Amino acid sequence: MASAGDPLAHIWEHAMSMDLMVDERPLSVAVVIASLGRPELITQMCTLMERQTRQPDFLLFSVVNESDTPDDFAPGQNCKVITGPKGLTKQRNNALNTLGDAYDVIVFYDDDFVPGKGSLAAIEQFFRTHPDVVGATGNVVADGINTAGISYDEALDILEKFEAKDFTPNCVVAPLGGLYGCNMAYRSSAIGDTRFDERLPLYAWQEDIDFAASLQDRGRVVRTFAFAGVHQGVKYGRTPGVRLGYSQIINPAYLVDKGTMTLRFATRLMVRNFVANHLKSMSPEPWVDRVGRAKGNWIGLFDLLRGRLTPERIERL
Repeated sequence: MASAGDPLAHIWEHAMSMDLMVDERPLSVAVVIASLGRPELITQMCTLMERQTRQPDFLLFSVVNESDTPDDFAPGQNCKVITGPKGLTKQRNNALNTLGDAYDVIVFYDDDFVPGKGSLAAIEQFFRTHPDVVGATGNVVADGINTAGISYDEALDILEKFEAKDFTPNCVVAPLGGLYGCNMAYRSSAIGDTRFDERLPLYAWQEDIDFAASLQDRGRVVRTFAFAGVHQGVKYGRTPGVRLGYSQIINPAYLVDKGTMTLRFATRLMVRNFVANHLKSMSPEPWVDRVGRAKGNWIGLFDLLRGRLTPERIERL
């Protein structure tokens, strides 16, 4: 439980005093993992699912080729591997098409996300007690995406210390315009036939914002502390610098035109990344191709000035 001096203690107290609406029905939960070229992370995710206090009703890995899975991988009755076209949006859509409406809640984890062992139980409880919520992202306790990354053992250690605090209030912390794709869950009845935008290819930068925004007319999209985990930010297997730099400019502009991102948010996103890439290219982090990103930024900027909103162009860069 949170201590009295904890700045978030008021959230816990608020959650405990809320007269929550409870759906007495148990909710079925499916977990989707899109992965490419990182078979050891599939093994890792299977281990993480086995340690959950509440097992997933179905675990689905969406990959491109059989080589994306471990050689000795043997899916069980409630676990399946599907193959299809490359790209995060395409792989997640392949999973949604496979699952249909068979499960009440669909959880999307990045393959390098390490969920707390009570996450799936907390996700089910959160959606049962917040029937107006259609999508939620949990508490990312530590994120290695902007650092050299977090090892698996380090992630487990971080989670063990966090879980000892017993701070998982079953409440909404804040409404959001979009969710963080490494750790997000949706009510499948709200998803319906909505799919991730396949014009956002490969790493599909900002696809999580776009998908969540497309569901906001069906209910609330929120952040919660009810479930938590650590994002390792594993570096290999990610989009090269030039391609990501291009997406950092074109994808936000494309989503503004589409209506799923505000101009203010998109402008701030583009400017922040453009400035960071150019300033840090003089002394780049070993794990970031800043020069490549800066080059991609300029290619994207020239396309934007010419009115070319073509996020799929990164497949030719």
